Amino acid sequence: MSSHHIVRDDQEPALIIANGEACSAELLGQLLEWSPLVIVLDSAIERVLALGIKVDVLLGDFDRGFDADYYKEQQYPIEIVYAPNQDKTDLEKAFDYLIEKGHKAANVIWATGRRADHTITNLTNIVAYRHALKVVILDDHSKVFLLPNVFEKWYPADTILSLIPIGKVTGITTQNLFYALNNEDLTIGYRTGSSNHVTQDGLVSITHTDGDLLLMECWD
Repeated sequence: MSSHHIVRDDQEPALIIANGEACSAELLGQLLEWSPLVIVLDSAIERVLALGIKVDVLLGDFDRGFDADYYKEQQYPIEIVYAPNQDKTDLEKAFDYLIEKGHKAANVIWATGRRADHTITNLTNIVAYRHALKVVILDDHSKVFLLPNVFEKWYPADTILSLIPIGKVTGITTQNLFYALNNEDLTIGYRTGSSNHVTQDGLVSITHTDGDLLLMECWD
């Protein structure tokens, strides 16, 4: 696996590699190609080193026994960030690091699959950062991000889109989705917008008045 390219600051999202199910080499390579900064959570570092990826930042609480000198030799130059706060996940700590450094956006991979609790937490925690960091979580089957109150994007017909509320989301109206919503509410655990799809090639519009609404672009 080739190392990432360095691009101008803030031109492209940083890349965070968590410790869930690995994605394809193709997706990983595409993201590495344009990432100005690669952060790896400490639990995933051995898996990442085995792929020959150049890491810029290694972050975590390092609670499994840690030899900083070893990783400095393997990945020089590398910044090692000790983040012991047990009230936050390592992924949240990575978000905090990026915000502190002035980054505006992050792509996250290896954040789904494996343990279900980690997957759910990773997907839902991004809502707390909606005003500070644009976060996109990707795997080989989906792209997940938090919607603004007004969203428009061009999609080809039959693209699978799922609307997943975090808590309750009110006043949702859609255009060009097969299962249309007209000023309706979605609530996690009761009614969600899973497995909708685009009616025809063109713009999809999704608006909502209040709440945190995730959009999942899905493919099998």
